[in-house]
Amino acid sequence: MSNRSVPSHVTVCEVGPRDGLQNERTPMPTADKIRYIDLLMAAGFPEIEVTSFVNPKAVPQLADAESVYAGIGPSRGRRIALVPNDRGLDRALAAGLESIAVFTAASDAFAQRNIGMSIDESVATFARVIARAKAHGIWVRASISTAFGCPFTGAISVDAVVTVAQRLLDIGADELSIADTIGVGTPNQVYDIVAALDAKAVPLERVGLHFHDTRGTALANTVAALHAGIVLFDSSAGGLGGCPFAPGATGNVATEDLLYLLHGMGIETGVDLDAVRRATRFIAGILTGRINSRAYHALEAVAP
Repeated sequence: MSNRSVPSHVTVCEVGPRDGLQNERTPMPTADKIRYIDLLMAAGFPEIEVTSFVNPKAVPQLADAESVYAGIGPSRGRRIALVPNDRGLDRALAAGLESIAVFTAASDAFAQRNIGMSIDESVATFARVIARAKAHGIWVRASISTAFGCPFTGAISVDAVVTVAQRLLDIGADELSIADTIGVGTPNQVYDIVAALDAKAVPLERVGLHFHDTRGTALANTVAALHAGIVLFDSSAGGLGGCPFAPGATGNVATEDLLYLLHGMGIETGVDLDAVRRATRFIAGILTGRINSRAYHALEAVAP
């Protein structure tokens, strides 16, 4: 276990409007998505993934990306959208985005299922996408799925994760999000991955971790990551989410649970927990799925 003290401030990237909604089968009205995002932006997130410019046939719920982005209000933080390829970047540029995210995996099998490319092919594609984005002054986040385990091939080596991370930084990514896509990770894996990144001189301040809570270890992994020197975490309001290409994947770590933990540890985030609850309360009235945040339900019970 690392003996580093925990940081005094952490950046939270809210992924609910993208990762949280992409699995919803019932079409959600664009106006409701815009309202949801506006409520979340009002909570003060420094980064928020608002939508995805993927093929509408692959993720029908996010087919209205242009309309959503045009409709949301201004934000103090970055408004990020996923871009899978040159066509997605064309759409993002036309929509006026200033921040994008690209995404590959630490597992070739998952990359093929998720984006239809091998890791090598995806890095080559994103090198071109990032170069074009940078020419337009666009900030770029890069996500690495299945860094803690793959639903198709099982265990993933730490070296594989580090190699992909270095390659993404080398082609110009400003920030990394390393994901436990199927929620199999445990604290020892967190320490191993972060230590290996640090040993290869990957700047930890540019590394975020993205935990799913499939097996109930997301908050334990967060504490491990804090002690290891990580200061950026993804979360989804209400614990919504999953991955349509990862069998068995459940929701992301809930933003309310993450904020309750961080604030209770004396770590500043700049995010208003009550405002996040209002956003979750709104989306809970629209979606049929149960809100998975323990802190949300506990706080709603005593302070509605």
